[in-house]
Amino acid sequence: MTALTVPVDAGLDAYRPVPWRRMGWVVWRQHRLTLAGLVVVLGGASVYLVITGDQLRSGFPGGVYGEGPGLTLTAALFQVIAPLTGAFVGAPVLAREFETGTFRFTWTQGFGRARWTMATLAPLALAVTVLAGALGFLFSWCYQPQIGGRYGLSPLMSTTFDLRTVAFAGWTLVGFSIGVLAGMLVRRTVPAMFATLAVWSGLAVLTGVFLRRHYETPLVTHKGNLPPTDWVMSQWWTQGGKPVSSSTINRVLEKVGVQVHGSSESVAKGSNLGHTNMGPNQYLLHHGFTQWMSYQPASRFWPFQWIEGGWLFVLSLILMGTVVWLVHRRAV
Repeated sequence: MTALTVPVDAGLDAYRPVPWRRMGWVVWRQHRLTLAGLVVVLGGASVYLVITGDQLRSGFPGGVYGEGPGLTLTAALFQVIAPLTGAFVGAPVLAREFETGTFRFTWTQGFGRARWTMATLAPLALAVTVLAGALGFLFSWCYQPQIGGRYGLSPLMSTTFDLRTVAFAGWTLVGFSIGVLAGMLVRRTVPAMFATLAVWSGLAVLTGVFLRRHYETPLVTHKGNLPPTDWVMSQWWTQGGKPVSSSTINRVLEKVGVQVHGSSESVAKGSNLGHTNMGPNQYLLHHGFTQWMSYQPASRFWPFQWIEGGWLFVLSLILMGTVVWLVHRRAV
């Protein structure tokens, strides 16, 4: 049989694209240890939250909430989960391929480099998002007695807002996406991990300090009896409808014996306030000053969660789409 008489189908079988289900099996085999480690870490954190939640709800008889373990330390520890997920799960996905040189073999197979990238990133991103969302739900359930409950902590406070439900899933997904892109650009695993931590941290600080407060227009009031769960962003004084500087307020209070130390105030012995039931704020209000506050009400917690989770999800899609485009454009 000559070359001209070889059946056409015999040559095409070797170049038939690999089915998606086979690529899914390859991804599972390649990343199963990483996913197992992630499940173990998040599972341990979930057990802690379940135990802590039970303790918070059994602090007093009749189901009244108790103080339980401190929220501040737990929140600080949980803040590192999202960036570490990006560093240890996302960054090595492509960086390891470049560092070891296996991409030369992987990208020349019948599956195609762009399809291989999408088939790799999609299940990993889905697993990371689902696991983080479940942990964020448990965090909300665990500390609900303290956040917006008996102890009046604001659900919008920056130390816990991004650890709850939708936002935590979004921050973990964007951490994974940043890690994947860093691995594609840096092409070395350890430097890509450090780059992921740095970029994620910068984005988190930018969001907490500047961006989140502008999700909706803040409300303004001159009434001083806001619920403690509202997020007060700024305060200022006016007199006769005109703004009054803080130095003016300090001089007025110093005249009646109130010592001002930065943002704190104390009433000195022998002051004019010592013989009345007025505090510093009441004294200022009684003498024609008006205190104004800009705030976000606690009722905006869920709209803020969906806004933050939404733009983080879109950003993650853009980052992973950029990775697929870069892989498609790169020469083997």
